[in-house]
Amino acid sequence: MNLELLESFGQNYPEEADGTLDCISMALTCTFNRWGTLLAVGCNDGRIVIWDFLTRGIAKIISAHIHPVCSLCWSRDGHKLVSASTDNMVSQWDVLTGDCDQRFRFPSPILKVQYHPRDQNKVLVCPMKSAPVMLTLSDSKHVILPVDDDSDLNVVASFDRRGEYIYTGNAKGKILVLKTDTQDLVASFRVTTGTSNTTAIKSIEFARKGSCFLINTADRIIRVYDGREILTCGRDGEPEPMQKLQDLVNRTPWKKCCFSGDGEYIVAGSARQHALYIWEKSIGNLVKILHGTRGELLLDVAWHPVRPIIASISSGVVSIWAQNQVENWSAFAPDFKELDENVEYEERESEFDIEDEDKSEPEQTGADAAEDEEVDVTSVDPIAAFCSSDEELEDSKALLYLPIAPEVEDPEENPYGPPPDAIQTALPDEGLGSEKKRQSLSDGPQPPKKKPKTTNIELQGVPNDEVHPLLGVKGDGKSKKKQAGRPKGSKGKEKDSPFKPKLYKGDRGSLPLEGAAKGKVQAELGQPLPAGGGISELL
Repeated sequence: MNLELLESFGQNYPEEADGTLDCISMALTCTFNRWGTLLAVGCNDGRIVIWDFLTRGIAKIISAHIHPVCSLCWSRDGHKLVSASTDNMVSQWDVLTGDCDQRFRFPSPILKVQYHPRDQNKVLVCPMKSAPVMLTLSDSKHVILPVDDDSDLNVVASFDRRGEYIYTGNAKGKILVLKTDTQDLVASFRVTTGTSNTTAIKSIEFARKGSCFLINTADRIIRVYDGREILTCGRDGEPEPMQKLQDLVNRTPWKKCCFSGDGEYIVAGSARQHALYIWEKSIGNLVKILHGTRGELLLDVAWHPVRPIIASISSGVVSIWAQNQVENWSAFAPDFKELDENVEYEERESEFDIEDEDKSEPEQTGADAAEDEEVDVTSVDPIAAFCSSDEELEDSKALLYLPIAPEVEDPEENPYGPPPDAIQTALPDEGLGSEKKRQSLSDGPQPPKKKPKTTNIELQGVPNDEVHPLLGVKGDGKSKKKQAGRPKGSKGKEKDSPFKPKLYKGDRGSLPLEGAAKGKVQAELGQPLPAGGGISELL
């Protein structure tokens, strides 16, 4: 109900910091689901933390990868997540169960993964030094998208708003528009600077509403185009951007750009510091600069799909930016007065009677008569903000929230385990420790988890010694072998890693998740592990 009122009052962009979300491990990337009810955060230790954005609490943690998560995307109905990690793996996850449906192993690091906006059987993957790849999840097949110049394979790609076309951009400023179904080239143009020099395309982002998209380029200018004009111009067209957005004073390079939920504003995160610049798309004027902690570097920015809220990541913590809410009760009741002290209220004799005996009954006309009409309180109208422009109804199967099971310390009964008779016969031995007994009681017989199918994606001519930008500069083969896997507790390697894991008492040199997993493995093997070692020693 309140969503309809949002556009009526004031500006629709955030003005100040509104707290942080601390994922325990270091956050690297984040993305909202289609309704903005859940926020998925990819972390340095390979976990995906799903936050319930209304309560600002953790709804689920998926132990997804061993290496850092570098890209995430929600499916249209919110039931699936696709993730990429720095060890070249792309995985699809069931959000409710936390299980992995299938995996794809690529020869080079993955820069971006994106679900098709309307068909969640298709996933667009952008590997380094390779043409973009479109995966079909049902049969694990892939299609390599055509590129303009085979010698230049620094390509970024994105589905348009409805997934009808794929836009790709290379390091020479060439944009190709491909039909998604047939991969046929339907339009192309080159992004040029003032003097016909070309500039590399860093990212392409589409608005959730309307036909606009933006291109972030290496010349530090964000260009906004109308998708309809691009298609009209056809191949080798020369479309003019609607807006050119830049920081003329500081010449700021942009790390990440995106549109607001209504497509009216554009936010860009600086690559030099934790600063967010917000422009109004229609006029192109800078309306706000949000400054985070000085000295921190920005990693990712996401705008809430329906509210004026922005999530940004720096130093492993998710910062939330929102509007300043001032309580103004007189807006709800014009005769409302704030009292400095209690005032004695004089009650009329018939004020709280069910029927006012003193009141004379006038004839009901106009508005009074309308009060007696029956109001429909049962039927639910679809929320316009949650529907696409070509849809009338909301998705009934959508996953908006995650159920959270309450944590019971000492349950009186075990509803999910075997019956008490079976437990007594199964555990006659008194020599077992009480902890083991309690563990076997609470766990019950669990079906073995199905191992996800892993598909190797072969890409011709792609170098397999590339290192993901998150992991730092490409070195020699020896150093790369040391970097792979979760970092161990040696001091020298900690300096090399750009993302230091947070250290916890009694868990030196290993990530928070490792401590828990180590205990689990220790319980299974029945023998203690070495203090400095991590999971990688077992694997």
